[in-house]
Amino acid sequence: MIRIELDEAALGATRIAVSPLWDAFCSLHLAMPHRNPSWPYQKWVVRAREVIREDDRIAPLRALLAGPLQFPDFMLPQPIGTTSIEQELEIVRRTPPDVVRAQLAEHYPGMDDHPLVRPYLEDPRAACAALADAYAAYWEGALADLWPVMRRLVEDEVLVRARTFATEGVDALFAGLEARAKWTPPVLELTKRIDAEYHAGERRLLLVPLVFAEGCRLYSTDHPEVLTVSFQARGAAVLRERQEEPAAGDRLGLLLGRGRAAVLRELGGPLTTAGIADRLGLAPSTVSEHLSVLAESGVVTRHRVGRSVYYQLTDTGRALLALLSGEDVLRAVV
Repeated sequence: MIRIELDEAALGATRIAVSPLWDAFCSLHLAMPHRNPSWPYQKWVVRAREVIREDDRIAPLRALLAGPLQFPDFMLPQPIGTTSIEQELEIVRRTPPDVVRAQLAEHYPGMDDHPLVRPYLEDPRAACAALADAYAAYWEGALADLWPVMRRLVEDEVLVRARTFATEGVDALFAGLEARAKWTPPVLELTKRIDAEYHAGERRLLLVPLVFAEGCRLYSTDHPEVLTVSFQARGAAVLRERQEEPAAGDRLGLLLGRGRAAVLRELGGPLTTAGIADRLGLAPSTVSEHLSVLAESGVVTRHRVGRSVYYQLTDTGRALLALLSGEDVLRAVV
């Protein structure tokens, strides 16, 4: 269990950021041979395991996964809020040799001959470049074609969490974070095999939504100004092999039609047409048509943020779901 005590300064400066590199790292753990991923990932994992097994460029990543559970920040840098994995990999490549050696000494004392550690001590620049190339090769083979969909999911998650934090406060933000995180003010507990306690001090808290958080939960306490924690973004079902059959006795589906009912059920928080289409495996034009009817009926509302239009349930929509689906959404206002 990881226990992180957060003071008012850390809570007040809480931020949420996207990181394709952190998602890639967690997906690597999910693709390990001993793992049995849940159904949304079962089609994807076949391809990912083939890439890991057959692409020799990924050897530095295989060494990292086989090493100790804790590792230095330079191997997986703090998220900078970019949606470009190339920008994050450039940070890995440009890690100064003195930073590499200092972090190795802190995390792996007395392990200079370890197969993971030795290359970084002998030639830090070359080893960091090889690690960045390994990440890039894995990304290209296992995740690049999924990233447009994943990006919409994590960006939607950022919007929902930011609105919750702004309108309801930090307690509401943490209360709905995920099952493996527990908030008992002022302590955030994370379920992990490692036992540790940390005090944020005046560092700000950074939350990172990940599509592949089922692979592992990441946290970083090395940065002098930032304490970082990952969590599971909603909507991983976009990776599923096929759409689930509707449950028997689907009264909402009988009333609205299965497609329109599915769209309505997805709107637990603000989503775009493209975001809903990705989650349901439907054409954006089909989703747009359903949303237009639902909006005219007063069960969803829409608002523009920049160039994107977000849809959300109205009180009428929540009541409809509660009455016909038995779903507890009457209090799910974000």
